[in-house]
Amino acid sequence: MNIRIYRHRSLRLMLALSLTLPMLGPVPASAHDETPFSAINAAAKAGPVNVHALRGGISMLDGSGGNITALSGPDGFFLVDTGIAVSQAMILNALRSISPGKIRTAVDTHWHWDHADGNGWVRAQGASVLAHPVAIQRLEETIRVVEWGNTFRPKPAAELPDTPVAGDKVIQTNGETIRIRHYNTGHTDGDLSVYFVNADVLSTGDTFWNGQYPFIDYVGGGSIDGAIAAANANIAMSSENTIIVPGHGPAGDLKSQTAFRDMLVTIRGRVAALKAKGLTLEQVQAAAPTKDHDAIWGRSIISGTLFTALVYRGV
Repeated sequence: MNIRIYRHRSLRLMLALSLTLPMLGPVPASAHDETPFSAINAAAKAGPVNVHALRGGISMLDGSGGNITALSGPDGFFLVDTGIAVSQAMILNALRSISPGKIRTAVDTHWHWDHADGNGWVRAQGASVLAHPVAIQRLEETIRVVEWGNTFRPKPAAELPDTPVAGDKVIQTNGETIRIRHYNTGHTDGDLSVYFVNADVLSTGDTFWNGQYPFIDYVGGGSIDGAIAAANANIAMSSENTIIVPGHGPAGDLKSQTAFRDMLVTIRGRVAALKAKGLTLEQVQAAAPTKDHDAIWGRSIISGTLFTALVYRGV
């Protein structure tokens, strides 16, 4: 897998996100013109979109915000997440390098634009887009995410998922059995996992960031406790042979997913202990509870300082 390309792009995004630190909010507009939201969009527009073949006709695409999982076959493409809309041409070229088939179905793992912004053009191609009802509701709302420096406006009907999935669902396509399941609350309150049974490939959306601190969307119903519960759910759904497609980072496995869960538990415990002593956010950040983890987990989109602030909010 082309990890070097992924790391290079992620470091650019980390630099943009670091501009919001140490507070959970953007610096004044006069200080800089580029927000994390615009920086991530610019990276998606610049590309490239890379294809990583997994197994069983399944590939992972990176380069358009969050990772996209693509199952190809005679029934056409089944996608997990649709990326950022500015990457449409590159995503289509990446898919054509796999198969000439059309996109038939897509699933949004959650509402965030770097995973669901492509819904409009995917639906315009004649595909059906599935999502949890809560994720659809989020896409219909005005939501300010201060860490990204952006206010998300309601999507028009043509750009919304058209098929709600409130409970577990099984789909048969391209000779594959696909299980869609809801996490309850985790990264957000509308997260879905997608498991390809025959290939033993699990797509987790942003409930798993491989080798990276995750963003936790408190505005969208997420929490550090929910993130840990979702990580445990991923572990329960996996075996030693399972390939796990994270929301961000290279494809992983049970070992890397477990390491991610253990990191979440460790940092939650440290931050909770410091907060229980009455320390302010700034004091907890100064204590650097992530310091010994930053070399592995803090080199990408979310810095240790920002992750500390996200955990502090939820303990």
